[in-house]
Amino acid sequence: MASFENKTMVLCRLCMIIFIMSLFGHKIMISAEFPRFEHPTKGDGTLRFLVVGDWGRKGHYNQSLVSFQMGRIGEELDIDFVVSTGDNFYDNGLEGVDDPNFLQSFTNIYTSNSLQKQWFSVLGNHDYRGDAEAQLSHVLRRIDSRWLCLRSFVVNAEIAELFFVDTTPFVTDYFTNPEDHKYDWRGVTPVKTYTANVLKDLELSLKESRARWKIVVGHHAIRSVGHHGDTQELVHRLLPILQANNVDLYVNGHDHCLERISDDKSPIQFLTSGAGSKAWRGDVDTSNREEVKFFYDGQGFMSVQMTQSDVEIVFYDVFGRVLHKWAMSKNQLHSDM
Repeated sequence: MASFENKTMVLCRLCMIIFIMSLFGHKIMISAEFPRFEHPTKGDGTLRFLVVGDWGRKGHYNQSLVSFQMGRIGEELDIDFVVSTGDNFYDNGLEGVDDPNFLQSFTNIYTSNSLQKQWFSVLGNHDYRGDAEAQLSHVLRRIDSRWLCLRSFVVNAEIAELFFVDTTPFVTDYFTNPEDHKYDWRGVTPVKTYTANVLKDLELSLKESRARWKIVVGHHAIRSVGHHGDTQELVHRLLPILQANNVDLYVNGHDHCLERISDDKSPIQFLTSGAGSKAWRGDVDTSNREEVKFFYDGQGFMSVQMTQSDVEIVFYDVFGRVLHKWAMSKNQLHSDM
């Protein structure tokens, strides 16, 4: 009897998960890995998307200007979707699913036609200072169908797979030295078990991936010369998994700047796009680091264009001017190592 009841409970929980995920309107594949979303592209063998992070300030600190330029570039590129690298709502996330900050910082700001595409978002540390689970709720998707935010998940965009990772619980300082901040750790405790499972599921997803390009997205930087610098917990725990599984790009926010840094042990490019609103002028580690290929301490965003054989990364400032462009073939990227 006990065995039957346990099986029934498991089945009920699985049905509930399937029901909740179906509300997002995407084709879902349930497995032991991260939730997976299928996002068909235009069928021309290309993938184009924008990346913005650290943005949600009700239009202030030039958030509205960045949004306008994102709309212009998004139209030029005919983008497939937008990636948000977290810290979606300042200063302390959302207070709940009915928090007007969702409309004031997202829906009413990103109004360009080209930005009426799916937004794939991760949580940042500021999001965890509010009701973190509110951002994961299907209720927000009913308010604005573009919104899709989960802790960790995979998007299959045909020629590329994007692996979104919840990095905030990896950072020890948020637990040991929270200062005056209160974090919403529901769903991530015990944290050692949670982070170990995230890494295990990510590694499994990467190993099973047959995508031409592998892109990992998290809020915190692995490598950065900005205000926060390298996230040591990710250097020690996450980076070896990326290096061992042929990841091409690691994309993050957290530092309010734009950066491209090359890994010295693998083809990975570390790309920071955390300049969606408030930026930190002059806050940079000036020590020599030859792997740093580009750094900009102002507001802006990033575009990614891909084919089966090539990738092009472009960083733009708040006026839509091109600051840095990097292009590379898949074969050359991996043969140079």
